Amino acid sequence: MQVQQLRYFVAVAQTRHFTRAAELTGVSQPSMSKQIRVLENSLGTPLFVRNRGAIELTSAGEALLPHAERILIDVEAAEESVQEVAGLRRGRVRLGATPSLCDGLLPEVLTAFHRRHPGIDLEVHESGSRLLMLELVRGRLDLALNIVSATTEHEDLVTTELLTEQLVLVGPPHHELATEVPVRDLHDVPLVMAREGYDLRDRTNAACREAGFEPVIAVEGGEMSAVLRFVEAGLGHAIVPQMVVATRPQLAVARLVSPTLTRTIGVSHRDEQAMSLAARAFRDELVRALG
Repeated sequence: MQVQQLRYFVAVAQTRHFTRAAELTGVSQPSMSKQIRVLENSLGTPLFVRNRGAIELTSAGEALLPHAERILIDVEAAEESVQEVAGLRRGRVRLGATPSLCDGLLPEVLTAFHRRHPGIDLEVHESGSRLLMLELVRGRLDLALNIVSATTEHEDLVTTELLTEQLVLVGPPHHELATEVPVRDLHDVPLVMAREGYDLRDRTNAACREAGFEPVIAVEGGEMSAVLRFVEAGLGHAIVPQMVVATRPQLAVARLVSPTLTRTIGVSHRDEQAMSLAARAFRDELVRALG
Protein backbone atom coordinates (compact mmCIF):
# COMPACT_ATOMS: atom_id res chain seq x y z
CA MET A 1 0.00 0.00 0.00
CA GLN A 2 1.56 3.27 -1.16
CA VAL A 3 0.62 6.85 -0.38
CA GLN A 4 0.12 7.65 -4.07
CA GLN A 5 -2.25 4.69 -4.44
CA LEU A 6 -4.26 5.94 -1.46
CA ARG A 7 -4.34 9.40 -3.03
CA TYR A 8 -5.78 7.94 -6.23
CA PHE A 9 -8.25 5.83 -4.27
CA VAL A 10 -9.55 8.83 -2.30
CA ALA A 11 -9.87 10.92 -5.48
CA VAL A 12 -11.99 8.25 -7.17
CA ALA A 13 -14.04 7.71 -4.01
CA GLN A 14 -14.80 11.41 -3.74
CA THR A 15 -15.55 12.04 -7.43
CA ARG A 16 -17.02 8.59 -8.24
CA HIS A 17 -15.39 9.03 -11.64
CA PHE A 18 -12.03 7.67 -12.83
CA THR A 19 -11.43 10.24 -15.56
CA ARG A 20 -12.33 13.21 -13.36
CA ALA A 21 -10.18 11.84 -10.52
CA ALA A 22 -7.26 11.40 -12.92
CA GLU A 23 -7.57 15.03 -14.01
CA LEU A 24 -7.63 16.23 -10.40
CA THR A 25 -4.51 14.28 -9.47
CA GLY A 26 -2.62 15.07 -12.69
CA VAL A 27 -2.21 11.50 -13.93
CA SER A 28 -3.52 9.64 -16.95
CA GLN A 29 -6.70 7.63 -16.48
CA PRO A 30 -5.08 4.30 -17.50
CA SER A 31 -2.25 4.84 -14.99
CA MET A 32 -4.73 5.60 -12.23
CA SER A 33 -6.82 2.55 -13.03
CA LYS A 34 -3.70 0.38 -12.97
CA GLN A 35 -2.63 1.70 -9.54
CA ILE A 36 -6.12 1.14 -8.12
CA ARG A 37 -6.00 -2.47 -9.35
CA VAL A 38 -2.55 -2.92 -7.75
CA LEU A 39 -3.97 -1.58 -4.47
CA GLU A 40 -6.97 -3.91 -4.66
CA ASN A 41 -4.69 -6.87 -5.37
CA SER A 42 -2.46 -6.00 -2.39
CA LEU A 43 -5.50 -5.82 -0.12
CA GLY A 44 -7.07 -8.96 -1.63
CA THR A 45 -10.48 -7.39 -2.26
CA PRO A 46 -12.19 -4.99 -4.70
CA LEU A 47 -12.66 -1.43 -3.51
CA PHE A 48 -15.07 -0.25 -6.22
CA VAL A 49 -18.05 -1.70 -7.97
CA ARG A 50 -17.70 -0.64 -11.57
CA ASN A 51 -21.16 -0.46 -13.07
CA ARG A 52 -21.90 1.11 -16.42
CA GLY A 53 -22.13 4.84 -15.87
CA ALA A 54 -21.62 4.60 -12.11
CA ILE A 55 -18.87 3.77 -9.61
CA GLU A 56 -19.69 2.76 -6.07
CA LEU A 57 -17.54 1.82 -3.10
CA THR A 58 -17.61 -1.76 -1.90
CA SER A 59 -17.91 -2.41 1.83
CA ALA A 60 -14.11 -2.79 1.87
CA GLY A 61 -13.78 0.55 0.12
CA GLU A 62 -16.14 2.18 2.65
CA ALA A 63 -13.98 0.79 5.46
CA LEU A 64 -10.74 2.01 3.87
CA LEU A 65 -11.88 5.53 2.95
CA PRO A 66 -11.72 7.29 6.40
CA HIS A 67 -8.34 5.69 7.15
CA ALA A 68 -6.97 6.72 3.75
CA GLU A 69 -8.21 10.28 4.23
CA ARG A 70 -6.54 10.54 7.65
CA ILE A 71 -3.29 9.10 6.28
CA LEU A 72 -3.23 11.68 3.48
CA ILE A 73 -3.91 14.50 5.97
CA ASP A 74 -1.03 13.28 8.15
CA VAL A 75 1.29 12.97 5.15
CA GLU A 76 0.43 16.48 4.02
CA ALA A 77 1.01 17.83 7.54
CA ALA A 78 4.35 16.01 7.75
CA GLU A 79 5.46 17.39 4.38
CA GLU A 80 4.42 20.89 5.41
CA SER A 81 6.31 20.63 8.71
CA VAL A 82 9.47 19.49 6.96
CA GLN A 83 9.16 22.28 4.40
CA GLU A 84 8.69 24.85 7.17
CA VAL A 85 11.82 23.62 8.94
CA ALA A 86 13.79 23.44 5.70
CA GLY A 87 12.60 26.94 4.85
CA LEU A 88 13.52 28.18 8.35
CA ARG A 89 9.91 29.08 9.07
CA ARG A 90 9.97 26.80 12.10
CA GLY A 91 12.63 25.35 14.34
CA ARG A 92 14.56 25.85 17.56
CA VAL A 93 18.06 26.98 18.49
CA ARG A 94 19.48 26.22 21.93
CA LEU A 95 22.28 28.72 22.39
CA GLY A 96 24.70 28.92 25.29
CA ALA A 97 26.61 32.11 26.07
CA THR A 98 28.72 33.53 28.86
CA PRO A 99 27.17 36.32 31.00
CA SER A 100 29.37 39.01 29.48
CA LEU A 101 28.35 37.98 25.96
CA CYS A 102 24.69 37.89 26.94
CA ASP A 103 25.11 41.41 28.25
CA GLY A 104 27.27 42.73 25.44
CA LEU A 105 27.08 41.10 22.01
CA LEU A 106 24.08 38.82 22.00
CA PRO A 107 21.01 41.10 22.16
CA GLU A 108 21.63 42.73 18.78
CA VAL A 109 22.35 39.39 17.08
CA LEU A 110 19.22 37.82 18.57
CA THR A 111 17.14 40.76 17.39
CA ALA A 112 18.49 40.56 13.84
CA PHE A 113 17.98 36.79 13.64
CA HIS A 114 14.45 36.96 15.09
CA ARG A 115 13.54 39.65 12.58
CA ARG A 116 14.78 37.45 9.73
CA HIS A 117 13.31 34.16 11.07
CA PRO A 118 10.41 34.99 13.44
CA GLY A 119 9.14 31.40 13.52
CA ILE A 120 12.30 29.93 15.05
CA ASP A 121 12.31 29.61 18.84
CA LEU A 122 15.45 30.85 20.57
CA GLU A 123 16.58 29.41 23.91
CA VAL A 124 19.50 31.14 25.63
CA HIS A 125 21.40 29.33 28.38
CA GLU A 126 23.78 31.50 30.40
CA SER A 127 26.83 29.95 32.04
CA GLY A 128 30.62 29.88 32.10
CA SER A 129 32.56 28.70 29.06
CA ARG A 130 33.64 25.38 30.59
CA LEU A 131 30.11 24.41 31.58
CA LEU A 132 28.82 25.48 28.16
CA MET A 133 31.32 23.17 26.47
CA LEU A 134 30.13 20.24 28.58
CA GLU A 135 26.48 20.99 27.75
CA LEU A 136 27.39 21.20 24.07
CA VAL A 137 29.20 17.85 24.11
CA ARG A 138 26.23 16.24 25.89
CA GLY A 139 23.85 17.46 23.19
CA ARG A 140 21.94 19.86 25.44
CA LEU A 141 22.98 22.87 23.35
CA ASP A 142 23.17 23.43 19.60
CA LEU A 143 25.68 26.28 19.73
CA ALA A 144 27.86 27.94 22.34
CA LEU A 145 29.17 31.49 22.15
CA ASN A 146 32.24 31.29 24.34
CA ILE A 147 35.85 32.08 25.07
CA VAL A 148 38.01 30.11 22.64
CA SER A 149 40.54 28.99 25.28
CA ALA A 150 37.81 26.90 26.90
CA THR A 151 37.31 24.78 23.78
CA THR A 152 40.80 23.27 23.64
CA GLU A 153 39.80 20.39 25.94
CA HIS A 154 37.12 19.20 23.48
CA GLU A 155 38.68 18.10 20.20
CA ASP A 156 35.36 16.82 18.88
CA LEU A 157 33.90 20.34 18.80
CA VAL A 158 34.21 22.74 15.87
CA THR A 159 34.97 26.36 16.80
CA THR A 160 34.91 29.43 14.58
CA GLU A 161 36.74 32.47 15.95
CA LEU A 162 34.66 35.65 15.73
CA LEU A 163 36.60 38.49 17.34
CA THR A 164 39.29 39.41 19.84
CA GLU A 165 38.69 42.13 22.41
CA GLN A 166 40.61 43.74 25.24
CA LEU A 167 39.98 43.28 28.92
CA VAL A 168 39.89 46.52 30.90
CA LEU A 169 39.98 47.60 34.51
CA VAL A 170 36.81 49.23 35.85
CA GLY A 171 36.42 51.20 39.05
CA PRO A 172 33.58 52.87 40.95
CA PRO A 173 31.94 55.98 39.48
CA HIS A 174 34.00 59.16 39.80
CA HIS A 175 37.04 57.13 40.85
CA GLU A 176 40.22 58.50 39.33
CA LEU A 177 41.99 55.97 37.11
CA ALA A 178 44.95 56.49 34.85
CA THR A 179 44.39 55.92 31.16
CA GLU A 180 46.63 52.85 31.36
CA VAL A 181 47.28 50.65 34.39
CA PRO A 182 50.05 48.00 34.51
CA VAL A 183 48.80 44.69 35.89
CA ARG A 184 51.49 44.76 38.59
CA ASP A 185 49.87 47.90 40.06
CA LEU A 186 46.83 45.83 41.05
CA HIS A 187 48.76 44.00 43.80
CA ASP A 188 46.92 45.83 46.61
CA VAL A 189 43.70 46.74 44.78
CA PRO A 190 40.57 44.94 46.07
CA LEU A 191 38.99 43.09 43.15
CA VAL A 192 35.46 41.89 42.52
CA MET A 193 35.56 38.37 41.04
CA ALA A 194 33.05 36.33 39.10
CA ARG A 195 32.21 32.92 40.50
CA GLU A 196 34.28 29.78 39.97
CA GLY A 197 34.10 28.23 36.50
CA TYR A 198 34.20 31.49 34.56
CA ASP A 199 37.06 32.05 32.14
CA LEU A 200 37.27 35.72 33.14
CA ARG A 201 38.05 34.78 36.75
CA ASP A 202 40.77 32.35 35.62
CA ARG A 203 42.21 34.98 33.29
CA THR A 204 42.33 37.57 36.09
CA ASN A 205 44.01 35.18 38.52
CA ALA A 206 46.56 34.11 35.91
CA ALA A 207 47.45 37.71 35.01
CA CYS A 208 47.99 38.64 38.66
CA ARG A 209 50.14 35.59 39.33
CA GLU A 210 52.22 36.23 36.23
CA ALA A 211 52.85 39.71 37.65
CA GLY A 212 54.09 38.12 40.88
CA PHE A 213 51.21 38.47 43.33
CA GLU A 214 47.94 36.91 44.48
CA PRO A 215 44.89 39.12 43.88
CA VAL A 216 43.11 40.72 46.80
CA ILE A 217 39.47 39.65 46.55
CA ALA A 218 36.85 42.03 47.90
CA VAL A 219 33.73 40.16 46.70
CA GLU A 220 33.37 36.96 44.70
CA GLY A 221 30.68 34.65 43.41
CA GLY A 222 28.57 36.83 41.13
CA GLU A 223 27.59 36.82 37.48
CA MET A 224 28.80 39.62 35.20
CA SER A 225 25.86 41.90 35.95
CA ALA A 226 26.44 41.43 39.69
CA VAL A 227 30.18 42.10 39.34
CA LEU A 228 29.45 45.42 37.63
CA ARG A 229 26.85 46.39 40.22
CA PHE A 230 29.31 45.65 43.03
CA VAL A 231 31.89 47.87 41.35
CA GLU A 232 29.29 50.61 40.93
CA ALA A 233 28.55 50.33 44.65
CA GLY A 234 32.21 50.98 45.45
CA LEU A 235 33.09 47.50 46.70
CA GLY A 236 36.18 47.22 44.53
CA HIS A 237 37.60 47.16 41.00
CA ALA A 238 37.20 44.42 38.40
CA ILE A 239 38.78 43.18 35.19
CA VAL A 240 36.01 42.87 32.62
CA PRO A 241 35.57 42.66 28.83
CA GLN A 242 35.58 46.04 27.14
CA MET A 243 32.20 45.39 25.52
CA VAL A 244 30.28 45.35 28.81
CA VAL A 245 31.29 48.89 29.82
CA ALA A 246 29.70 50.48 26.75
CA THR A 247 26.33 50.78 28.50
CA ARG A 248 27.83 51.85 31.84
CA PRO A 249 29.48 55.21 31.19
CA GLN A 250 29.44 56.01 34.91
CA LEU A 251 32.23 53.50 35.62
CA ALA A 252 35.86 54.54 35.58
CA VAL A 253 37.75 52.60 32.90
CA ALA A 254 41.45 52.05 32.23
CA ARG A 255 43.38 49.96 29.71
CA LEU A 256 45.47 47.18 31.20
CA VAL A 257 49.09 47.05 30.04
CA SER A 258 52.23 45.08 30.75
CA PRO A 259 50.75 42.83 29.56
CA THR A 260 47.70 43.82 27.54
CA LEU A 261 44.95 41.35 28.35
CA THR A 262 42.69 40.08 25.58
CA ARG A 263 40.23 37.29 24.97
CA THR A 264 39.07 35.65 21.75
CA ILE A 265 35.39 34.91 21.30
CA GLY A 266 34.17 32.05 19.14
CA VAL A 267 31.09 30.00 18.36
CA SER A 268 31.34 26.24 18.91
CA HIS A 269 29.17 23.33 17.80
CA ARG A 270 29.35 19.62 17.19
CA ASP A 271 29.95 18.10 13.76
CA GLU A 272 28.30 20.02 10.93
CA GLN A 273 26.13 17.03 10.01
CA ALA A 274 24.66 16.97 13.52
CA MET A 275 23.48 20.59 13.33
CA SER A 276 19.90 21.51 12.54
CA LEU A 277 19.20 23.96 9.72
CA ALA A 278 18.11 26.54 12.28
CA ALA A 279 21.35 26.17 14.24
CA ARG A 280 23.40 26.54 11.06
CA ALA A 281 21.47 29.68 10.17
CA PHE A 282 22.12 31.19 13.60
CA ARG A 283 25.81 30.27 13.40
CA ASP A 284 25.98 32.07 10.05
CA GLU A 285 24.22 35.08 11.61
CA LEU A 286 26.89 35.23 14.34
CA VAL A 287 29.70 35.01 11.79
CA ARG A 288 28.08 37.70 9.65
CA ALA A 289 27.51 40.05 12.58
CA LEU A 290 30.70 39.52 14.58
CA GLY A 291 33.28 37.86 12.34
